[in-house]
Amino acid sequence: MKPAPFAYLRPSTLEEALAALAGEQGAKVLAGGQSLVPLLNMRLAAPSMLVDINALPDLGHVRVAEDGVRVGALARHAEVLASAEAAHAQPLLGMALSHVAHPTIRNRGTTVGSIVHADAAAEMPMVLRLLEGSVDVASVRGRRTVPAAELFAGPLESTLGHDEIAVQAFFPGLAPGAGVAFQEIARRHGDYALVGVAAHVETEGDAVTRARLGFVSVSDVPTVVDVTDALDDPAGTALTELEPADDIHATAAYRAHLVRVLAPRVLAAATDHARSRAGEAIHP
Repeated sequence: MKPAPFAYLRPSTLEEALAALAGEQGAKVLAGGQSLVPLLNMRLAAPSMLVDINALPDLGHVRVAEDGVRVGALARHAEVLASAEAAHAQPLLGMALSHVAHPTIRNRGTTVGSIVHADAAAEMPMVLRLLEGSVDVASVRGRRTVPAAELFAGPLESTLGHDEIAVQAFFPGLAPGAGVAFQEIARRHGDYALVGVAAHVETEGDAVTRARLGFVSVSDVPTVVDVTDALDDPAGTALTELEPADDIHATAAYRAHLVRVLAPRVLAAATDHARSRAGEAIHP
């Protein structure tokens, strides 16, 4: 199947791109295109115009600072995954990105594009939500920062306006005494997960002071559950907030079973990671 007809614009400045979006209600942004192009080909999306931002300057960065990692709108998954500095500052990035599709797709797909596509079956929207990160967006009206908790409105739907471009995502660095872990089950490595679970744990000494789990392919939006008060049964608490569903890949019952298997396993791994990092700080 071929996409419906559309106009195409490849602006050379951000201002030109924003003006085009503001002037065309049905326009869509094209960055990596690994999510958008299949939707076009299946006619599940029919924009009046594609605004290709690949010629815009200064949006391909992966910058690591003391507070975390900033990823530009044109940084490819592969580039973020290859950054040793980013992996050191926030290990969950590499843990999750290694499960994103296959190398060919990671070479073209953008991390920010995946986030604003808001697919609950994708890893990076959940990672941003779990880490309590944010996205910087621009429009002709100016710039604003959208916290991850306010970014996902529904299935494949973000809170960005039609005239806004996400120019950067921010992933907070891993604090001292904190640990992360990630596992997912897929039919083949790189396929969409049947279920994926990430954990972010904060500790003081041997005590876990905060524990949160993020889920892939379980609910229809990227979902994070606080299990600090349920360390002995994180899956039971999580399943009271999750909404597993049947689809062609797995039944709701099987997804719930995978949550019960993976949640305690990943929580334990993140706790061990936190304690090992604390030990390294004491004995450098």
